[in-house]
Amino acid sequence: MKLGARVLKTGVAIVFALFLAELLNVPSPVFAAIAAIFAIQPSIYRSYLTIIEQIQGNLIGATIAVLFGLVFGHHIVAVGIAAIIVLGIMMKLKLEKSISLALVTVIAIMEVPGDDFLTFGLIRFGTVMLGVFAAFTVNLVFLPPKYEVKLFKKINSVQDDIIRWARLAVRQASEHTSTKMAITKLQSRLNELDTMYEFFKEERSYFKNQKYVKARKLVVYRQMLTTSKKSLELLMRLHKHENELGKLPAQFQLIIQERLDFLLTYHEQLLLKYTGKLRPEHSKWTRHEEYLQGSELMEQFIKQIVLAQEEATEDEQFSSYHLLYILSRILDYEENLEHLDTLIVSYRSYHSDEKNLDLESDFY
Repeated sequence: MKLGARVLKTGVAIVFALFLAELLNVPSPVFAAIAAIFAIQPSIYRSYLTIIEQIQGNLIGATIAVLFGLVFGHHIVAVGIAAIIVLGIMMKLKLEKSISLALVTVIAIMEVPGDDFLTFGLIRFGTVMLGVFAAFTVNLVFLPPKYEVKLFKKINSVQDDIIRWARLAVRQASEHTSTKMAITKLQSRLNELDTMYEFFKEERSYFKNQKYVKARKLVVYRQMLTTSKKSLELLMRLHKHENELGKLPAQFQLIIQERLDFLLTYHEQLLLKYTGKLRPEHSKWTRHEEYLQGSELMEQFIKQIVLAQEEATEDEQFSSYHLLYILSRILDYEENLEHLDTLIVSYRSYHSDEKNLDLESDFY
């Protein structure tokens, strides 16, 4: 079992909140620990947004709890009505993420009996806020997330698997059920990458020059994700039409295999180029003379299809419609690769001295 950074930070935040509560001799320190659990977030920026919302939610919960406690006392029905009102206010103000903590504050304050209700209510409010600030501090200084490294490693991992399956699919070498299951898992992993990209996007740069670097990186990573999705769409098309692909004349199968192998290798080299692992003499995509442009390839295919259909016997007929569908996916994938190459070259030209030691040391 692998424990993630957020799991570890939650444990540390609980310990830190309890430590601060005991250090300040606060009664019922458990409420600080509960608040710390709700306040832990996956990124520093989200933690900052959350602490603002939780301060507002805590104030609303404490205010309603004190008012109901003073007017209606500590009857269990009053606690329930107070909770309903807090829920309504929080939803009206669109503070849904802090509803749980606001309700904890209501219960923590209204369960205090006695004449010193107002004093204890303020103490409980402070205890909850202590847990929130403890969680924010832990999120800020303990294992701060490095989403760029995680994002790139996951993109590379997913792309490696897509390339592996695409090379098998274009040769009709993969088992149908296994390929279908792999595609489903790859789709799920790409969806997770979208979430991680948002986390990376939310990370804030505190220096002006770093903001420009971050902006260009975001464009590059967005295109990396788009290109990976295009490669998966191509794999899905190869899988869907594997029977039709197997019935194509040998010359068509060979052209598609060679074209796709070249593009998949090109994709691998682009990821290496971004990390600076590729030699300068191989940093440009040089087309050999026999390599056809997209429009030239399409024209040649149409001519070959017409000739092949005329020469084929009744048993040798094949679906040119599905062939053109596959070809269009290949050309779409190729265009996105070229665009990604342009973005990486542009990024490297503007930030040739920019080093990401974490990325370079953790990758390969």
